[in-house]
Amino acid sequence: MLLLAIETSCDETSVALLRNGCVLANTVSSQIELHEEYGGVVPELASREHLRNLMPVARQALGQAGVTPGQLDAIAATRGPGLPGALLVGLRVAQGLAFALAKPFVGVHHHEAHLYSPWIGGDPLSLSLDDFQPNVSLIVSGGHTMLVHVAAPLEHRALGGTVDDAAGECFDKAAKLIGLPYPGGPELDRLAGEGDGSAHNFPRPKLRDDSHDFSFSGLKTSVRYFIRDNPGVLEDGQRLRDLCAGVQAAIVEVLVAKTIRA
Repeated sequence: MLLLAIETSCDETSVALLRNGCVLANTVSSQIELHEEYGGVVPELASREHLRNLMPVARQALGQAGVTPGQLDAIAATRGPGLPGALLVGLRVAQGLAFALAKPFVGVHHHEAHLYSPWIGGDPLSLSLDDFQPNVSLIVSGGHTMLVHVAAPLEHRALGGTVDDAAGECFDKAAKLIGLPYPGGPELDRLAGEGDGSAHNFPRPKLRDDSHDFSFSGLKTSVRYFIRDNPGVLEDGQRLRDLCAGVQAAIVEVLVAKTIRA
């Protein structure tokens, strides 16, 4: 089966071609430079960029794979979760293409895609579930943080999730409070690698409770108050790196502890 798959859930336009699970092409158009001016993703701008970029990206993917639209057997697209306007662009293009070619359309929940991505590998890239084992998976993706029990391929249930901010949101919002350039999460991670995570004992929300849920809004608030109460911390290179390391250590400890407990 030859499948064309479209992903437009946030700020990257991506199109992939797969034949029987083997990745023939995977093209991506990033919007980082567009959103950098605003310090975060602007949903309306993201949707417009998807409209502008999707067909060129699709043509590039088809060319890279060496196939024509008429050879496709099915069309897939992310149906959620994500930015509503951005998702709508990919869905409508995929559905229109499927209708025009009289081919099946498949809407994909992109958390499910995350769950099975570890089984994509090799050269060329391909999906193989031959070595699949039941597992507990931790999904840390943008605005989502959740633990999922995967009993078998396409058989899974959520064990818990965030009750407020996700881990990725906490990274990004803390980075913005610190004044790091967009995208802030990777920059915070880079600085944290040069700092001492034990220098600051930020709160570890829900670390000790028995649930599989997460909460990171309190940590973000703690970072805000720490910066307010410690003038000059952002101008001192080592103190700044230690601050970043402390934030990252708090987030990661909660993620690891909850996953092991599950």
